[in-house]
Amino acid sequence: MSHRRSLARQFCEDSSSEDEKLMMAAIVAEEEEARLDAPRHGGSQPGRQSLQRDFAERFQNLHKDYFAENPTFKARMFRNRYRMHRPLFLRIASAIEAHDSYFSLRRNSAGVPGLHPYQKLTSVFRILAYGIAADLTDEYCRLAKSTALENLRRFVRAVIEVFGGQYLRSPNAEDTARLLAIGEQRGFPVEGHAPEVNYTINGHNYNTGYYLADGIYPQWATFVKTIPNPKGEKNKNFSQFQEACRKDVERAFGVLQARFAIVRGPARYWDPETLGEVMTACIILHNMIIEDERGNRVDYRYDNMGELVTPSHREAATLTQFLQAQSDIRDKQVHCQRQVDLVEHLWQIRGLM
Repeated sequence: MSHRRSLARQFCEDSSSEDEKLMMAAIVAEEEEARLDAPRHGGSQPGRQSLQRDFAERFQNLHKDYFAENPTFKARMFRNRYRMHRPLFLRIASAIEAHDSYFSLRRNSAGVPGLHPYQKLTSVFRILAYGIAADLTDEYCRLAKSTALENLRRFVRAVIEVFGGQYLRSPNAEDTARLLAIGEQRGFPVEGHAPEVNYTINGHNYNTGYYLADGIYPQWATFVKTIPNPKGEKNKNFSQFQEACRKDVERAFGVLQARFAIVRGPARYWDPETLGEVMTACIILHNMIIEDERGNRVDYRYDNMGELVTPSHREAATLTQFLQAQSDIRDKQVHCQRQVDLVEHLWQIRGLM
């Protein structure tokens, strides 16, 4: 009997109050729950059924379904269920296995092979992609619930450690050039290296970047807002372009949720640290898929590919300069003039289509 329970019982014996008895019952219930939740060690438990999961046989089924030369489920089904094409999956599997020996094929003391790396990773991707409970992967992948949870935790950490440096890095010259070229093609020009920019719209020169925003934002020089209830074809055309481009960002998280259902479902059994790692790993995988599937419809050519963009961190030397910089950011006249110029610019683009 625990010391805490002994003190509570002695206290209750000295009192006939129902409150003290209820307190004692609560302590007993709490300790019993902790006992049931505590990890168990020491081998097999008497009366506990041991499952023969036939790892090798199940791997043969998995291999035939997805990894054979002529698999049962072709490339499209692989892409639907793993959320990526098979070459990218194999690249990730190879890197993860090399990084963490937990994902390697191991044998028990009798020489019987255990879970194949593809079984472990298939379990992970089923949980990430469909947001299912861990024990639902047991039937096909043959991972017990506890193994599936440990498997996922180790996987997301490995993804962050192996690929995080590349796919969560600051944008490089290639990334910046691609985004600027896309923005120019869609009618919102910005040239140079952010945040120092210089460009001309409708005959007017500008030297600040801007964010596409909706109506709740102030009329600052750093925002290009949509036009509520636009009148006339030019204004309607501008609003259509602006809202379409702005929603690209809003859709980005929607695509992430659609691709990995685990990020939109209830947290269930995850602790905050694991939740953060799951989210980070999903973002990394999402970026890898985007890179892998990016089309080559436009032949972008970049200079100094791979060099990180160095943002400007100029500080105002004096209070007067600082106040002037803040005033420039909040310049309503620049905000309104740029919107007028973009309306005309986009209308001209439409005329060329």
